Amino acid sequence: MRVNSPELAEASRLTAPLPTRWPRPSPGAAFVERRRRLQALCRSPVLLASGWARARNFPANTYAFRAESHFLYLLGRQLEGAALWIEPGAIRLYATPPDPAARLWHGAEPSLLELSEELGLEVRPLADLGRGLDAATVAPQDPRAQAWLEERLGRPVRARQFSADPRDIALAEALIELRLRHDGAALEQMRQAAAVTRDAFLAGLGRTHAGAREAEVRAGMEAVVVGSGMTLAYPPIVTVHGEVLHAVRQDRTLAAGDLLLVDVGAETPEGWAADVTRTWPVSGRFSATQRDVYQAVLTAQAAALSVVRPGVRFSDVHRTSQRALLLCLIELGILRGSLDALLECHAVALFYPHGVGHLLGLDVHDMEDLGDRAGYAPGRTRQPDASRRFLRLDRDLEAGMVVTIEPGFYQIPDLLLGLDPESPLGRALDRERLAAFHDVRGIRIEDDVLVTATGHELLSGALPSGVAELEALLS
Repeated sequence: MRVNSPELAEASRLTAPLPTRWPRPSPGAAFVERRRRLQALCRSPVLLASGWARARNFPANTYAFRAESHFLYLLGRQLEGAALWIEPGAIRLYATPPDPAARLWHGAEPSLLELSEELGLEVRPLADLGRGLDAATVAPQDPRAQAWLEERLGRPVRARQFSADPRDIALAEALIELRLRHDGAALEQMRQAAAVTRDAFLAGLGRTHAGAREAEVRAGMEAVVVGSGMTLAYPPIVTVHGEVLHAVRQDRTLAAGDLLLVDVGAETPEGWAADVTRTWPVSGRFSATQRDVYQAVLTAQAAALSVVRPGVRFSDVHRTSQRALLLCLIELGILRGSLDALLECHAVALFYPHGVGHLLGLDVHDMEDLGDRAGYAPGRTRQPDASRRFLRLDRDLEAGMVVTIEPGFYQIPDLLLGLDPESPLGRALDRERLAAFHDVRGIRIEDDVLVTATGHELLSGALPSGVAELEALLS
């Protein structure tokens, strides 16, 4: 006798086999070439720390270790308690020798000799590095590594304030030169991250139903990422309150009329990230108003993508997405007035306050530890107006760069309630018409985009974003 019940269907779905993807490491030659290029760009010696695992609540209970990004870029290994020394004519790795007493708890670790043979590098004990070293560095995010570097260099190394030391500035510029355009090994890593991220989103779509919690959707997605040998590139956003741009709560129950905004990206063992967002209806079908706004955001993304190619200034990509969204909001009757007048009063920032995207690579906001030095071309600075102040990138696009394109629409109470009804923007907003879209809290559509010699390639393009495609997957 065949039994068909919702409980059995749910059990079958939750126990379905995970994807069989597994990370493929980059060839060792890629790291040799990266180190060689940095060596050629830097006149002074360079010292980069990998960092240490950070304690959660007592020393032996740590967060998962993740090496500092610049170290990872040059070595590709998650080595705790290590440092890379690069100078003209020499490159050495200093590493912590394995502790025999730790084998009981963590298993055998490679000896320094074995590490040297594996990496093709001279490897010495970390304790061999003395003090008073004359070297450039990049401030790590790990406080322990920061203190360790200060002790070795005999000078301040601050993570929250970019160094004024000319050696550090020269190193930062060299790293930006190397990391801004990705080599073949990096692109292969990001393609792997994008493929696993797609699998995770398909699992999330399959977990979506009224009565589930946001956390259940996240759990299904995270299981795919972990089961594929990767980690999450950043804390996932899985929320029915899409108007909260970086929502961290995931304890709410999904209701039939909700939109679920999901922003998740996998990270390869070498640290390369994906960053993808989709928004879909919990019920399986968009309402008429949800469909209208979703299509407006999709139109804004398509407009932005249409101009992504070498030589285009990224702030122009941003403005293209803003203009396209404004035209849609005028057509929907949410805003009234001419496009030029609405641009002048920064009306778009009322519903789309963030930038259209950012650099993507080894970090989900690539090289953001270097501040706007990485994201903004020399001579360009952030603009203070409401429609551009959160733009993270303003460089001319070049082949080999990877960026996100992620316009959105959000009904943010603080922005709407704080708007003076007698201001130009207040008069342009039709609140009565906006009320018809009460079932749209927030929508974002985000893809990872490689700039090619002739245009662009969607690294995350295997994951559908059209209304009909999403509804078909949900059904």
